[in-house]
Amino acid sequence: MIEIKNLTKVYRLNKKQMMELKTKDPKKTAVGNLSFQAKEGEIYGLLGPNGAGKTTTLRCIATLIPPTEGEIYVNGYEVQKEPKKVRTQIGFLTSDIKLDEQFTVDYMFDFFGRLHEVEKDTLQQRKEELFSYFGIEGFAHKQIKELSTGMKQKAAIAVSLVHDPRIVIFDEPTNGLDIITARGVTDYLKKLRNEGKLIVVSTHIMSEAQKLCDRIGIIVDGEMVAEGTVAELLQQTGAQDLEDAFFEFYREKKGE
Repeated sequence: MIEIKNLTKVYRLNKKQMMELKTKDPKKTAVGNLSFQAKEGEIYGLLGPNGAGKTTTLRCIATLIPPTEGEIYVNGYEVQKEPKKVRTQIGFLTSDIKLDEQFTVDYMFDFFGRLHEVEKDTLQQRKEELFSYFGIEGFAHKQIKELSTGMKQKAAIAVSLVHDPRIVIFDEPTNGLDIITARGVTDYLKKLRNEGKLIVVSTHIMSEAQKLCDRIGIIVDGEMVAEGTVAELLQQTGAQDLEDAFFEFYREKKGE
């Protein structure tokens, strides 16, 4: 389970960033007083426009950046007090963290397997299972730089799951993928959910979220403005689909 209590993340801006954002305030609150829970056996989606705070939230959960305030618990481990134990529980994927293009898929998989202290026999089993599912076998000995965008994404997903984590955290997992590859990724996330794992994904693709997620949190300007199942969100707004419901919550937050 992931439990977030009053998460706040404040960044200090340099002069160039202040000019780009057209502000005189040297501080920017990316996430403000955010709280939610996500439990085993579900796919929890974080929805929001660009800059809403989705990626910042996921990075805080994954121990990549420290919260300014608040607490985050991952299967009982607090991210700032026990970051190493948190990392044993999660598989994290974001487009901002890429595999080293000079190495082969096979090498990167083995490298991260050793980092996670996966036993040799288990590592081979995981490789066969994941490479087979994502159709990577024929590309295993190619350098990452030789792969297509879709194949790079599938390789990155396989590597992030090398240690069979109990919690999978994916930031925009299908961004830039063709429809066939994207469907393969979402089907695999459903498979992991059905195995009892917790999946947390961020996305701005409403149709994908509506089909994929068991529960959804909508974030605008770093704040949670709505949370629930798709049916609950539609009922609250009277909307016909998730995209229309999202815009209702967005307009309400913005006072439009």
